Amino acid sequence: MSRLRRMPPRQPRRRSYDQYCAAARALDAVGDRWTLLVVRELLGGPRRYTDLHADLPGVSTDVLASRLKDMERDGLATRRRLPPPSAASVYELTERGRGLLPVLTALAEWGAPALVERRPTDAVRAHWFAIPLLRALEAPGRVAVVEVRLDEGVFHLRLGGGAPSPYGDGPADAPDVRLTLDTDTCTALAAGDLALPEGVSAGQIKVEGEAALLGV
Repeated sequence: MSRLRRMPPRQPRRRSYDQYCAAARALDAVGDRWTLLVVRELLGGPRRYTDLHADLPGVSTDVLASRLKDMERDGLATRRRLPPPSAASVYELTERGRGLLPVLTALAEWGAPALVERRPTDAVRAHWFAIPLLRALEAPGRVAVVEVRLDEGVFHLRLGGGAPSPYGDGPADAPDVRLTLDTDTCTALAAGDLALPEGVSAGQIKVEGEAALLGV
């Protein structure tokens, strides 16, 4: 009996709008569901697959794995092995992937009016406020590490200085300033409905450290 030759698995055809348009080309790479939210997570620095899955509630393991493969193929992210004693692999953005920060900043600004109230089904992570808060706190020449404490958790921002990761989940090692506030106040601050000095004067925002770095 002749042996059947094993055929290599057929690669799925890459979906494309097939339009010679910069916006269409961009959407070919990041227009799939979940892709930009994976970018949001990786803007905070290298993440393990399990960490990404935990902070993207609602995504299936198959879809997340597929999106990460697509991002590697499109040059948006890379995967590397951590040195011993860790045996984990992490995903991180390439320079092209990090270039999506202004895109997510614009989307967050556009979507902010939809945060009028939190729906019962809405998940929340503290660091999801990082990108809109960066826009609210950044200013020309301002360089500072800002730790932000919310009821939901802690994250930190890196203002200025050209850091590869503009924010990170969890406390900062040595923050210049620490802000403590509730979620509603953070939402108003990030949306531009509340100025930082106004929130501090009203007692809605507690500031510790070098407050002058933030103009308060």
